[in-house]
Amino acid sequence: MCTRYSLTSPQEATRTYFRCVRDHAFPPRYNIAPTQPVSIVRTGADNARELVLVRWGLIPGWVKDPNDFGTLLNARAETALEKASFKVAMRHRRCLIPADAYYEWTGTPGAKRPHMIARAGTPSLFAMAGLWEHWVGAEGSEMETMAILTVAANATTCTLGDRMPAIVPESAFDRWLDVREVRDREAWELLRPAPADLLRVTELLPAINDPRCEGADLQIPAHARNAQAKPPTFL
Repeated sequence: MCTRYSLTSPQEATRTYFRCVRDHAFPPRYNIAPTQPVSIVRTGADNARELVLVRWGLIPGWVKDPNDFGTLLNARAETALEKASFKVAMRHRRCLIPADAYYEWTGTPGAKRPHMIARAGTPSLFAMAGLWEHWVGAEGSEMETMAILTVAANATTCTLGDRMPAIVPESAFDRWLDVREVRDREAWELLRPAPADLLRVTELLPAINDPRCEGADLQIPAHARNAQAKPPTFL
C-alpha cells in the first residue's frame, strides 16, 4: 500500500520534468494523504500534457453513490487489467503522479516507525503510475479521482512491506500516457518493481505519523532527533 507521499519540488521544475503545457499553482506538500486534492499528469483532449488537480481515492464511473463505495487508494498492477474498478481506466485514463518521496511504516500499533523512500540521486522527482476517473452523479455533480498502481516491493523496500508504487521511468512517460496508440496490455508491461539502486530509505521522526501535520521538518531523519526542529504545522 502507498498511503502517504510528498511533492515539494518547485512548480517550474515539476512542469519541466513532466513536459506539461498546462499546469496549476501548488504549494510544497510534505504529507499528502488520502482524499486530499493531488496533482496528476495526463494527456488532454488536444494530446498535450497537463498537470491537474484530482482527489486521491478512485471512484469508478459506474458507482451510483460515492458515499456507499470504499476508497480505492491503490490498484494492484497484477489484476488491474481484469478488475472492474480499474480495467476501463487502464485502457482510457492512465496518468502519472508526481512525487519526490513516499512513506512506509514499520513496528506495532502505537509504536509505528515512519520511513521516507526517495530517489538516491537526481533529479528528486519521480513518477508513480496511476489511473484516474471522471465520475458524474445523477444530479449532474462531477468528481475526478485517482489511484496509485502498486507492484511487489524491490530489494530496497521489501523490509518495509511487500508492495511499492509502480515507478514509471522518464523514458516510458510517452508510452504510459498514450491511451490512443498504446494498448492497455502494452502499458501494463511497464508496471515493474523499480531498480534497487533507484531509491534510498531514511527513517524519520514520528511527527509525520499524524496526517494533519505538514512542513519540511517532517522529513528530518530520525538520527537527527536531537536537532532543533520547529513544531509541526497542522492543517
